[in-house]
Amino acid sequence: MAAPILAFEDLGVVQGSGWLFRHLDIFIQPRDRLALIGRNGAGKTTLLKLLGGRIDADEGRRTIVPGTKVVLLEQEPDLRSFATLRDYALSGEDAPQSYEVEAIADQLGIDLGREAGTASGGERRRAAIARALAMDPDVLLLDEPTNHLDLAAIEWIESWLGRFGGAFVVISHDRTFLTRLTKQTLWLDRGQIRRKEVGFGGFEAWTEAVYAEEERNAARLDAKLRLEEHWLLRGVTARRARNEGRKAKLMEMRATRAAMQAPQGAAKLVTASDSSNTKVVIDAEGVTKRFPQTVRAEPVEAPSFSSAGDKKDGPSTSSGRTGDGAAERTIIRDFTFRVTRRDRIGIVGANGAGKSTLLKLLTGELAPDEGRIRLSKTLNPVIIDQQRSRMEPDKRLRDILADGGDWIDVLGARKHVAGYLKEFLFDPGMVDALVGTLSGGERSRLLLAREFARPSNLLVLDEPTNDLDLETLDLLQDVIADYDGTVLIVSHDRDFLDRTVTVTLGLDGSGKVDVVAGGYADWVRQRAPTKDGRKAPKTDEISQRRTNDAPAPAAPKRKLTYIDQRDLELLPKEIEKIEAAIARDEAALADPELYTRDPKRFQGLMTGIETARRRKEEAETRWLKLAEMAETLG
Repeated sequence: MAAPILAFEDLGVVQGSGWLFRHLDIFIQPRDRLALIGRNGAGKTTLLKLLGGRIDADEGRRTIVPGTKVVLLEQEPDLRSFATLRDYALSGEDAPQSYEVEAIADQLGIDLGREAGTASGGERRRAAIARALAMDPDVLLLDEPTNHLDLAAIEWIESWLGRFGGAFVVISHDRTFLTRLTKQTLWLDRGQIRRKEVGFGGFEAWTEAVYAEEERNAARLDAKLRLEEHWLLRGVTARRARNEGRKAKLMEMRATRAAMQAPQGAAKLVTASDSSNTKVVIDAEGVTKRFPQTVRAEPVEAPSFSSAGDKKDGPSTSSGRTGDGAAERTIIRDFTFRVTRRDRIGIVGANGAGKSTLLKLLTGELAPDEGRIRLSKTLNPVIIDQQRSRMEPDKRLRDILADGGDWIDVLGARKHVAGYLKEFLFDPGMVDALVGTLSGGERSRLLLAREFARPSNLLVLDEPTNDLDLETLDLLQDVIADYDGTVLIVSHDRDFLDRTVTVTLGLDGSGKVDVVAGGYADWVRQRAPTKDGRKAPKTDEISQRRTNDAPAPAAPKRKLTYIDQRDLELLPKEIEKIEAAIARDEAALADPELYTRDPKRFQGLMTGIETARRRKEEAETRWLKLAEMAETLG
């Protein structure tokens, strides 16, 4: 093992009236590729600033090999004192070489002459990245580097970091980014730090093993503590079963949606007179939208994709002339699509390709230049955009959610505000905490809790994953899966799209919109060239060929046995009964005097709950296998 080039011993930091964390030992070796994982509010950003020497610790000793250059890419760099992005990128006592900054900026597609005060979030982020990478660091500390970036820029950074000769520590919610790049993991959890010589791809298995061991150890503690730990860890088995169930449900929805899509030129799309389960809520036909070239409808901040996913010099555009002679750019061309109830639509593409324009067309905010868009008269949208409404820092969480009261109406159901906070991973005791004490990620989570409580049948999410930790992303995926209305999502988070959407609308900057049943990975596969250099056929082209050609011989299918079919039908009710029994026994254990009054019953309840949980895990595993088998057999 190589000697560390940067380390902290016995690190401790005070936050508010207590310790944020204490007695942490951290080391970074010359070629480390570290993912820093933890809940919002755990102190990840603070830890990066400590490692970067930006702030001082209350306890502990920072050591660094002489001559080691540590560079921190902050999540929100302060550009207020700079006239242009170039001024910022070339600032500091240890400023990078201008030619290196310009070269990286050019590859990222950013004009450093842009005024800093009017630059978009993506432009500011690119300028910060160009500055950080051009400084030739030995240790690079990255705080959410993919925020505000499009897919082309994210892939460029992945490529650069893959070739990087130094060490890096990265905080990110982008699972794909972390899985591709990291080889070690730092897990900041409940004031402790754990290190594992495994990248993010092995993180979930590692944490489940840790949680399972803690749950076994918790059985030796008193009942109240044990229940608190069970809530905090959220149940390893339940989480695994929920994720698998959500995946199966998404696959079923994608298959249904794929069957509804028509071959090109056919008219197989559903109509408004179909059943309520497939009722059209947005109907776009022959939609085209143009903007004058002198008016930048969307900032073109990065290169676009070629058909193979490589970067071009810029998006290809279709130009014409307006009546007064001004050039035009076609953003959306001849787009026809119907959005039906419970669709989960993902919109992807490079910045400047037309994602925001398409979203505004679909929601009625913009009118098309050609074609028509009809919206259901009963649409009741909730929109969560990138410019998330600011919440007053001196207000309490109960003020934001329940106007200062104890109860909140959530989609027609009345819930206690403390219990509702718990559903969004807040400690219920935080109900009277001030918004100003929350981290950026916690504020985003609070905003989601407030917006999801409002009655709606159309959910519009514009870059919803920014500032969210991985557990909150998992929660958001659950909420989307259970939402009874239609969802439109604009996102650059590839893994998030693959886990949530049923249809992907892909834009390449030419005005054409690809319609693909499935997620981001399905769109990439459709656009990838085959071995002979041609693009892979689209889903609808494949459907057309199968219609015209003789059907391929079907593989013989094995039916579920009688016992399998019976278990598939009966196990959900059995699982509910076991859960009810566990809840009943846990409620009895909540009596703080039970152990003193009746230790035999206390021990019996503890043993019974453990047995019931094992039975529940076995039943869930059996049901999931049967459900997957039934889906495969059709």
